[in-house]
Amino acid sequence: MRVGVITFPGTLDDKDAARAITRSGAQAVSLWHGDADLKRVEAVILPGGFSYGDYLRAGAISRFAPVMKSVIEAAGEGMPVLGICNGFQVLCESHLLPGALTRNSDLHFLCRDQEIEITSNKTPWTRTFSINEKIVIPIKNGEGSFQCDDKTLAQLEDQGRVIARYVGDNPNGSRNLIAGISNEQGNVVGLMPHPEHAIDPLTGPSGAGLGFFTSILNSMVK
Repeated sequence: MRVGVITFPGTLDDKDAARAITRSGAQAVSLWHGDADLKRVEAVILPGGFSYGDYLRAGAISRFAPVMKSVIEAAGEGMPVLGICNGFQVLCESHLLPGALTRNSDLHFLCRDQEIEITSNKTPWTRTFSINEKIVIPIKNGEGSFQCDDKTLAQLEDQGRVIARYVGDNPNGSRNLIAGISNEQGNVVGLMPHPEHAIDPLTGPSGAGLGFFTSILNSMVK
């Protein structure tokens, strides 16, 4: 299986995401922001970082990169897409996901290991997890507070589209402790914490993050 990893100017975690894909057993394919060609990949990851320096607001410029036109079209046709941290912000700016990621409630950059609870395993990115399974993966963001209007929040909750929540104190002020959501079809997922930094217990807080990458492999390989 071929999984694309997009690099924007300012992307930091593309190599980590590629390593996680390889560790899962899939093939990582590098995708460049200025190239609309998705190179025959079967899924796409938008990794973390500070694309275009977070000018205007996080993800706002990346939304107009040539590669995103292809991603938006492919996502509409059902291709699995995962946005991690800055990638989540780009997906919201692209209207592939609802809501917005705003400044953390304490206005400080946050970097720590964070426990989250998996609340949906119906997406291609979460199928290897159990409902209510708790895992520890790193979180590192300055604009990680998920916000939306009451109607959108009700839709996300009622349709089971919240895929993960923070456990314990709300680290960044996200509504309903939301750490990740999906689109209505379930193929597009945004996640603020970083599973690619938790694929090996030797170097991370756990190896549980690998489940997001083995999930997509298991979902696509019959």
